[in-house]
Amino acid sequence: MHTPSAAHALPSGLPPGDELLLTLIVPVDVAEAVEDLLLARSDLVSGFTSSIADGHGSRLALHGAAELVSGHSPRSQIQTIATADDLRLLLAALKAALPRAQIYYWLTPVLEKGRL
Repeated sequence: MHTPSAAHALPSGLPPGDELLLTLIVPVDVAEAVEDLLLARSDLVSGFTSSIADGHGSRLALHGAAELVSGHSPRSQIQTIATADDLRLLLAALKAALPRAQIYYWLTPVLEKGRL
């Protein structure tokens, strides 16, 4: 699967204030390093949410007997909201710090957010 580089991954033409939801799917062995990087870059993200996830699919490499038997691989899902410009910088920082981490990501427009 071809993943575009971080420099070209974000939609062009977004107004500077438009926010996006970044979802990262991270192997558990690098999740703490990703979280540490996000915490260190409070200039780009004000916070994030992480949860346990299971990776499934034909392109997912399974390692060890437990993964082969269960048919899935443990992952961490990390989500944050920020502007497109800040996410561009964050993705570049992740790629530079963890170039072989096998992090999968996607972006979703945020239509509305708030506290209830």
